[in-house]
Amino acid sequence: MFRRLLIANRGEIACRIARTCRRLGIETVAVHSDADAGALHVRIADRAVRLGPAPATASYLDIERVVAAAIGAGADAIHPGYGFLAENAAFAEACAAADITFVGPSPAAIRAMGAKDEAKRIMTAAAVPCVPGYQGQDQDAAALAAAAEEIGFPLLVKAAAGGGGKGMRVATDADSLAEALAGARGEAERAFGDGRLLLERFLERPRHIEAQILADSHGRTLFLFERECTLQRRHQKVIEEAPSPTLDAAARELLGAAAVRAAEAVDYVGAGTVEFLWADGAPWFIEMNTRLQVEHPVTEMVTGLDLVEWQLRIATGEPLPFGQHDLQLNGHAVEARLYAEDPARGFIPSTGRLHVVQWPEASAALRVDTGVAAGDVVGLDYDPMLAKLVAHGENRARAIARLDQGLAATRVVGPTTNRSYLRAVLADPAVAANHVDTGYLERVGHHPSAGLLDDAVLLAVADRLAERRERAATHAAVAGDPHAPWAEVDGFRVGAPAAQVVRLGAGDAAIDATVVRTIDADVGGTSAWSVIRDGAPTTLLIISARPPFYAIDVAGRRVEGLVVRDGDGRLVAMAAADVALRRVAAAASGADETAADGVSRAPMPGRVVEVAVHVGEVVSRGQTLLKLEAMKMEHRVTAEADGTVMMVDVSAGAQVAEGDPLVVVGEAPADHS
Repeated sequence: MFRRLLIANRGEIACRIARTCRRLGIETVAVHSDADAGALHVRIADRAVRLGPAPATASYLDIERVVAAAIGAGADAIHPGYGFLAENAAFAEACAAADITFVGPSPAAIRAMGAKDEAKRIMTAAAVPCVPGYQGQDQDAAALAAAAEEIGFPLLVKAAAGGGGKGMRVATDADSLAEALAGARGEAERAFGDGRLLLERFLERPRHIEAQILADSHGRTLFLFERECTLQRRHQKVIEEAPSPTLDAAARELLGAAAVRAAEAVDYVGAGTVEFLWADGAPWFIEMNTRLQVEHPVTEMVTGLDLVEWQLRIATGEPLPFGQHDLQLNGHAVEARLYAEDPARGFIPSTGRLHVVQWPEASAALRVDTGVAAGDVVGLDYDPMLAKLVAHGENRARAIARLDQGLAATRVVGPTTNRSYLRAVLADPAVAANHVDTGYLERVGHHPSAGLLDDAVLLAVADRLAERRERAATHAAVAGDPHAPWAEVDGFRVGAPAAQVVRLGAGDAAIDATVVRTIDADVGGTSAWSVIRDGAPTTLLIISARPPFYAIDVAGRRVEGLVVRDGDGRLVAMAAADVALRRVAAAASGADETAADGVSRAPMPGRVVEVAVHVGEVVSRGQTLLKLEAMKMEHRVTAEADGTVMMVDVSAGAQVAEGDPLVVVGEAPADHS
């Protein structure tokens, strides 16, 4: 076994590798950028080496720096994790040149499967069924258009290199092809440095099912069963599970045989994943990932194998001591990816400090893989995944229920997360019945109920009252009179308690709550208040106020949550959802929640990729004004209403902060025809 291993990655996968190595007695060396100097993976490794500044191109993607770090640390192996350099043949070759073991397949296998066009040619020769399409070398627009006409619409335009859903577009007809080609090529060039494209027939409502394989250097290749990854959004996996609830024993055998043929066709060694679309009762090869997958824990839970450990053992030359018939499925496992992103705002990345991070208690049935802790800052330099929650059960229904319970017990306060979205997806009857396809999440919105915002507002009101009580107590202490009327927060005035107004904002909405102390409603010393919104009163009983924890009673219903004060804002974390509320000044209430001023602003920090309009141009509501890139994903900023472009405040290449003005659209000119 290795003596010292360098982990060429970050986040939860780096932490996972470090923990397996510790169990095996292998010393670990973490690498980090300046942005990750205090990151969790750096703290749990035995040693750490700085690579460079925050941009990945100057740190985690710099082959020379990573190999130099390994040499300097005396590492005899490098584990690339996934992402970054994991599927980079040149990196594997650089490791070999430095006499360092690369924990992964050979450079030849990486290169063969890394280019999707070449991979499909190899798979076709190996009798692995492939989706019909175009993998030609001629990348001229005319050649691609001619191939598209031959394949037929709709079709999928995708990057020939890379993966992770980047560089993919659907063209529904010939008119939309040019835009799809340009968008996919641009995103592929930015993400992978390779703008080559291929075309595939777009399968209507398929499933995404992938096969985990494990192969040693002694000629044994095994099928470690499959994972269902059909629940996706924008080609990004959201929920994964093993085994697939779609396949029966015969279909599983068919898929496994195809996956083994695919791996053997490139003399594959190590852990890898062969991905298929499942349609019309058959698997269609789409790509092979020559690395560990994000969703590998569900396979580990149903097989009892530690895939990282077997990657390491295979890399040292050990033969697999078990055969295909020794592998048995044990129950069902489901995984959810927790991201720092805002589902209510089109899933744009969310940034900021993690004030509170609380995970459910780990057990044999519930696992949390994370690379963050309280106090860490989530930025825009890297993927915004915070953690993976994985649950196991004797059957699928039990695994889903345990995963939902784990999400309910999770508290991540700071950047907005997709936790409530994940719970809504798991609660969908169609998901429970497995009546889904790869486009299902795009067609069906999964949003928490409006009542959750009401609960968050009431918890924030309770915290605002507690804050005022703290402030009043301080004033009274300074005055030396604890019985003075200003030591109370009930809006004291002669004759009756006065109303207090709490103004908050959530998204684009401004919320006014008038709060009045209800003396005669006190129960056993519990504070009672009447909270009036839009003329409708709600009785609020404050059961417990131990900031940041609050428990309140709303019409006989107990509501609990954490309320973290973030400047003038309130970050509310409840079992069902997390809600970010901001303070709204008195002058901003009312008039400021009126119609938009025509200014389109940056929804997140990022870089302007393209400005699609010019001053004087007449635009329609929903028309693309510009394209913004954040975390290598492209986001469109569209017109909120019909009108004329009055001003363009940015140009391509400009870096913008969230809220920066981008384009101003005024009223459309009158029609004098």
